[in-house]
Amino acid sequence: MQYLDRNSISAQEFIDGLISGDHLLLSKALSLMESNLERDSELKMAVLEGILSHTGNAIRIGITGAPGVGKSTFIEALGLQLLRQGLKLAILTIDPTSQRSRGSILGDKTRMEQLSKSDNAFIRPSAAGNSLGGVAYHTRESILLCEAAGFEVIIVETVGVGQSEIEVRNMVDFFLLLLIAGAGDELQGIKKGIIEMADCLVINKADGENREKARQAQAMYQNVLHFLTPVSHQWQPQVFTCSALNSQGLEPIWSNVEDYKQQMQASGYMDQQRAQQRIDWMEDCIKLAISRRLKLLDKQEGVLEKLRGEVKAGKLLPNRAAELVLQNLAADRQ
Repeated sequence: MQYLDRNSISAQEFIDGLISGDHLLLSKALSLMESNLERDSELKMAVLEGILSHTGNAIRIGITGAPGVGKSTFIEALGLQLLRQGLKLAILTIDPTSQRSRGSILGDKTRMEQLSKSDNAFIRPSAAGNSLGGVAYHTRESILLCEAAGFEVIIVETVGVGQSEIEVRNMVDFFLLLLIAGAGDELQGIKKGIIEMADCLVINKADGENREKARQAQAMYQNVLHFLTPVSHQWQPQVFTCSALNSQGLEPIWSNVEDYKQQMQASGYMDQQRAQQRIDWMEDCIKLAISRRLKLLDKQEGVLEKLRGEVKAGKLLPNRAAELVLQNLAADRQ
């Protein structure tokens, strides 16, 4: 395979390569999106703007669950089933980043060995960095690139269940929560808010001696869902059991995803949801841009450090300090 230096690739070459389904150029484009270099910002924007009309045709699925529920096994088993149906699948997996070493394992290709061998599947591991929601900063851009490359199903696998998983909900169409039975009090470790965000719950590892426990957990969660407010009044989430290891019980789960897509597209809900997600993305970008400007301003003039000292000493109100920061930002732009 020929090595391509992304710095030598023009925006139009990226666009043409993506639209033609070139996996190598897709990998390079994804690396470009993850770049924080100022020199790459215009190229990134040009590529995204160039492919925009070729995006939006895939079903976007977020899959989350606590460590140990078998997310990678489940995604590979489901993915192989989708490939047999002739679908093209892209998987964006997010690995946790060590706060000490800043490194991440990025091992999902080894965990999905069979899937990674297919030309119709594309697996991209990314580091979560400091993102609290279990997704990398550039996951939204990655989704658009994969859609432009012709993938019909985009799966975003998150780090795990956490309070900020709403970030995942805000970039996908269908949000699936993966669980297991027999791990103690099932509801104890799962926040109510996570269940309320889910469009579908799946009890994995429903095999062997665990099969009956899985059925009991299914009934319990189905009961719980009746007392919670669903994401949309047009859709009532269901609970399924499966054994990803044995590839059993996957067909009803995928049928549920297809029913959701058909129903929500027909009602116009999916278009409305994606429109709101674009607004949320814009607001996140604004916050990120302000944060970067603040860091640069602090590095150049030490403004934040001085204000922190005064707030810490009780000489300055925090809200007054915030106003002064914004004034400094405005003055810096003039």
